[in-house]
Amino acid sequence: MANQQSSSGNPSVDTEYRRKKNAEEMRYQIVSFTLMIFLTIVSFVAVGYEGFSGWFTVPFIILLAVIQVVFQLYYFMHMSHKGHEAPSLFLYSGVLVGAVTILAFSTIIWW
Repeated sequence: MANQQSSSGNPSVDTEYRRKKNAEEMRYQIVSFTLMIFLTIVSFVAVGYEGFSGWFTVPFIILLAVIQVVFQLYYFMHMSHKGHEAPSLFLYSGVLVGAVTILAFSTIIWW
């Protein structure tokens, strides 16, 4: 059987690098999870607060939802890593087609 050699030749250096990289990745995941929980609480407060009108609350919640989608894609689904260019292309193409469709239908309906 072929012995797999690391690129640096020192397995302990590669193990240490991998451990640091995993710790950094876990920190990003915990921070983004905490931010998403915070954004969820903020959206519940915005709905429950009587001082905000519906004209403010609905776009505000949609904005918070978009921010949470970005956190989901880039940190939990690892879209920021190398090798995810093709899924990113398909995802952004779908978002573009969806936005154009919504714009077209709203233009047809309201104008």
